[in-house]
Amino acid sequence: MDCLFCKIISGDIPSAKVYEDELVYAFKDINPMAPVHVLIVPKQHLSSMNDITEENSALIAHIFVVASKLAKELGIDESGYRVVSNCGADAGQTVFHLHFHLLGGHKLNVEMC
Repeated sequence: MDCLFCKIISGDIPSAKVYEDELVYAFKDINPMAPVHVLIVPKQHLSSMNDITEENSALIAHIFVVASKLAKELGIDESGYRVVSNCGADAGQTVFHLHFHLLGGHKLNVEMC
């Protein structure tokens, strides 16, 4: 498979790993948009949010549990953080492997667009 995130998960491309379990891999974004910017990626290749189904929805719930855990570990749980997933090119998705951005560490812009 020629997917950047699949290669990172497999270890073919190095990354700054923050967390890993049997379902997800989390690593620091190489182009951070905030002092804390971690990508949380399911190990199962799903192209985007459009691939979420009833059958795999527990995986998405698990990702949000991991996001909460990482926010605590990274010290942004009390000040606040954002979890974002872009779906499709018009939304800014550049790697077509479902992933969630965990952002925090300073006051984030409240405008979404």
